[in-house]
Amino acid sequence: MKPYHSKRVSCMACAAAIFAASGCATTANNPKDPFEGFNRAMFAVNEGLDLVVKPVAQGYDAAAPLPVKVVVGNFFGNIWDVWTAVNNLLQGKGQQAVSDVGRVLINTTAGIGGAFDVAGEMGLTKHSEDFGQTMGKWGVGDGPYFYWPIIGPRTTRDTFGWMLDTYFDPVWRIDDIGLRNSLVATRYISVRASLLPADKVVEEAAFDKYDYIRNAYLQHRRSEIFDGELPHEAVDEESSQ
Repeated sequence: MKPYHSKRVSCMACAAAIFAASGCATTANNPKDPFEGFNRAMFAVNEGLDLVVKPVAQGYDAAAPLPVKVVVGNFFGNIWDVWTAVNNLLQGKGQQAVSDVGRVLINTTAGIGGAFDVAGEMGLTKHSEDFGQTMGKWGVGDGPYFYWPIIGPRTTRDTFGWMLDTYFDPVWRIDDIGLRNSLVATRYISVRASLLPADKVVEEAAFDKYDYIRNAYLQHRRSEIFDGELPHEAVDEESSQ
């Protein structure tokens, strides 16, 4: 096993250990968030980290011309399309999987390594699927909600899905450490910059920021798993929260 694979496996093991240790936490009022004390502590950690990350993202957003930001987003989006195709196939959505493969082939070639979304211009819709969604399609329940350092909100199911997503992420499988770390950092800052407009909305709308983000995340993930078509029981469950 390669050294960086060992490090990633160790991180996954640590996450699982933290999850197991959290079993001693006190039960919160929200049944989906039984470890709220632990989660709020981790939320505070992330808020502290964001004091460093957010200014960098703001600098990138201000300094980078829009075409550059679009190219960066397209490049990483093209890489993710590979894993999206796999997950669509695992979910039995063959037509979407074929479309995803077509997007990768077209954008990697005519789109110059994914810098330009030529496939989108041709009418091939972009999808976004991960292994957490796949497990949800297979009937795996959410499990308790967690808020992790760095990666943010996840259900138990999505935590283990994220581990698999990370393991098969092509960026993390690059041998050149400098190049790999640069790409990971660039992608992270690009994603954080894309979330800047949402910051103001959350700050203005949320009496309790932690509570607001938790509920928004759970509702959004439920919508993603059911492709926006929630069954009646899921709608009733959300309206009762």
